[in-house]
Amino acid sequence: MPWDEHDYPASFKNLDEDVRHKAIEIANALLDEKYDEGRAIAIAISKAREYVHGGDNNRTTYEVKPREEDWILVKKGGDRTIYQESTKEALLDKAKPYVNDHDGILQIYHIDGSLEHTLYK
Repeated sequence: MPWDEHDYPASFKNLDEDVRHKAIEIANALLDEKYDEGRAIAIAISKAREYVHGGDNNRTTYEVKPREEDWILVKKGGDRTIYQESTKEALLDKAKPYVNDHDGILQIYHIDGSLEHTLYK
């Protein structure tokens, strides 16, 4: 069943209206091409943001990284801690919605400081 402006995946909920509209259009096209639903959603969000906002140039990058005994969320290159938790998992529960609400890019690091992966590209 195709998605529309009234019935769409929960992950589209916090997208800007223009981005959500384009994401629905792209996701439906990908489903028609027999893409897996989860993959179609992820691709649609990424491509819709790129289409509407012109890529990542205007998006803030946030980092989840270790600091001493805790994990912190900060803007890339910034010093101010946005969130701090004792475990990475607890921090990600707060960080993911925060970064998504701010239409940002989230870089998640390993305990050794190396980049694990990037979300919301």
